[in-house]
Amino acid sequence: MEKKLISMEALNNLSFQIIGAAYQVHSTLGPGLLESTYEVCLEYELLKNGVQVERQKVLPVVYDEMLLDGGYRIDLLVENSILLELKAVDEIAPIHKAQVMTYLKLSGQKLALLLNFNVMDMKKGIHRIVL
Repeated sequence: MEKKLISMEALNNLSFQIIGAAYQVHSTLGPGLLESTYEVCLEYELLKNGVQVERQKVLPVVYDEMLLDGGYRIDLLVENSILLELKAVDEIAPIHKAQVMTYLKLSGQKLALLLNFNVMDMKKGIHRIVL
């Protein structure tokens, strides 16, 4: 995966824009839908705002110096810089955060947002994860 060099200030500005789009999707749809619904709507909202997004980006695994397709996919990769992992669960569990940390390690990226849309207040569904 090609890394894009981006300053921390630019990452923070981009994450602010992503969170705003997530709030928009959540306020429009509300909780209780499938993760895939939020994913496609968040992708649309970001694209509408001029942000480059890749949905279901293949995340290969490097094992024993071999590049392998392990079947992993990043829900959304924004500006080739921020990973978005979307959930629609009752509660974010430690394993969800561990999964995102592993995705960051495998991708070589530094910042991810774990977004849980199955909440009444979107503020409680936002988790920033930095490697």
